[in-house]
Amino acid sequence: MANFTLNGKAVSLEVDPQTPLLWVLREHLGLTGTKFGCGIAQCGACTVHLNGTAARTCVLPVLAAEGGDIVTIEGLAENDDHPLQQAWVEEQVPQCGYCQSGQIMQAADFLKHTPNPTDEQVTAAMAGNLCRCMAYVRIHRAVKRAAAIASERDMAQVMGQQTEATVATAGVGTFDPRATADAVSRSAAEETSHGKV
Repeated sequence: MANFTLNGKAVSLEVDPQTPLLWVLREHLGLTGTKFGCGIAQCGACTVHLNGTAARTCVLPVLAAEGGDIVTIEGLAENDDHPLQQAWVEEQVPQCGYCQSGQIMQAADFLKHTPNPTDEQVTAAMAGNLCRCMAYVRIHRAVKRAAAIASERDMAQVMGQQTEATVATAGVGTFDPRATADAVSRSAAEETSHGKV
């Protein structure tokens, strides 16, 4: 019996504990976004997140995920609106598409720890994920773009919170009796002079 959380939902199933997690995800649970590439954890096509860290599932027995929290490409973002997914579209990364879920999952783990990466950091972080279509330049651009999108979203959220705070406190301030008296005097003077030529 294997027990873990998958994309936010509890899962329990009867399976040989030595079965690679990849085949449990694909064959037993029907989540085919995670791909089989090499079978020796060298290409990255099978990458998912296990307890918040990128993991190669083709060599990882399901026993190693017991009680763990697994996120696949299908669970990365509720509305497929993760900054990486947006960047992948903007930069037109996919060609055959086979390696893309693994690339995105690896990049998501990387950006979580390195939100403003240098080119060298992106290259090093993504070096273990192979692309048979050689779309490395696009992948690199998309990772950098995703970092920018995430930063823009964070800034927009901060600005939104500041706007809400401003609206919530609008009209709230210190009471100044002199200013109030002046305003009343001006108002009385305007009413008195209204209609006079």
